[in-house]
Amino acid sequence: MRRIDFPQVWAEPSGAPPRLTRFAWLSIAAALLTIGLKSMAYLLTGSVGLLSDAAESWVNLIAAVVALIALHVAARPADDNHNFGHGKAEYFSAGVEGLMIFVAAGFILVTSVRRFMHPSALDSVGLGLAISTVATAVNGAVGTLLLRVGASQRSATLAADGKHLLTDVWTSAGVIIGVLLVGLTGWPRLDPIVAAIVGLNILVTGFRLVSQSVISLLDAAMPAEDLARVTAVLDGMRTVDLDFTQLRTRESGRHRFVSLTVLVPAHWTVERGHALADDVETAIALDLPDTHVQTHLEPRRAP
Repeated sequence: MRRIDFPQVWAEPSGAPPRLTRFAWLSIAAALLTIGLKSMAYLLTGSVGLLSDAAESWVNLIAAVVALIALHVAARPADDNHNFGHGKAEYFSAGVEGLMIFVAAGFILVTSVRRFMHPSALDSVGLGLAISTVATAVNGAVGTLLLRVGASQRSATLAADGKHLLTDVWTSAGVIIGVLLVGLTGWPRLDPIVAAIVGLNILVTGFRLVSQSVISLLDAAMPAEDLARVTAVLDGMRTVDLDFTQLRTRESGRHRFVSLTVLVPAHWTVERGHALADDVETAIALDLPDTHVQTHLEPRRAP
C-alpha cells in the first residue's frame, strides 16, 4: 500500500475551502432572532401552533451549537490517533440534529393534543402572524444559504442544518395558515390540528437525517455520480498493459477515500510501476477534489 498526500486535500489555508464555522455562527444568530420573534408572536396570540413553532427554534439553536462544535472538530488535521482526519464528526452533528427534530416533533404533538382537549380563543392574530412571517423569512434565507454551502463544500453538518431550517420554514408556513384559518372561521380546535400535522411531517425529516448519518458512519461508498467520475478516469487510462481492479471508496465528512489495485506487466521495473501509480492517483485527485487515493501495485498475468 502506498499513500500520496495532496495539499488541497488536507490544508485549510489559501486556496482551500472557506472556514465553514462562520456559517454555523450565522445559524446561531438566526436561531436567536427567530426565538425572540416567534415567542413574541405566541405571547400576543396564545396560539399553540405558534408556541410549537417557537419551541422548534430552540431546537434550531441547540442544533446550530452542536454544528459549530462538529465543524471545529472536523477541521482538525490528521494526527497519530486519527490518521484519516476528523471528518466523521460532521455525521454526529447531522445525527444530533435529526434527534433534535424528534424532540421538537414530540413537544408539538403533546402540546397540540392538550390544546385540542382544552381549546381557547386566539388574540391579536394579525400582528402575531406578521411577526411569525418575518421569522419564517429569516429561516428561509439562512436555510437556503446553508444548504447551498453544504452541497458545494460537501459538509454534512451544514447540509443537515440547512434542511432543518427549511423544515422549520414549512412548519411555520403550516402554522401561519392554521392560525389564519382559526381567525377566519372562529374554530379554535383547528389550531392544534394543524400543529399536529406539522409535527408528523417534521418527524419524517428527522428520520431521514438520522438514517443518513448512520449510513455514513458505517463507511458508505461514495455517491454514484462521484464513483462514475472515478471510473471514467480509470477507463481513460486503461491500455493493453495497464488495468485496474478492487476499486473501493468511502467518505468521511468532506473527504473522499479511494483505494484500488493497479495491474501492470510483470516485467516492468518498480520505478516505472511507481511512476504510473502516481499518475493514477494524481488524475483521480485532480478530477475529484478532497480525495485521498491509495494504490496497490500488482503484476498483470496472462489469463
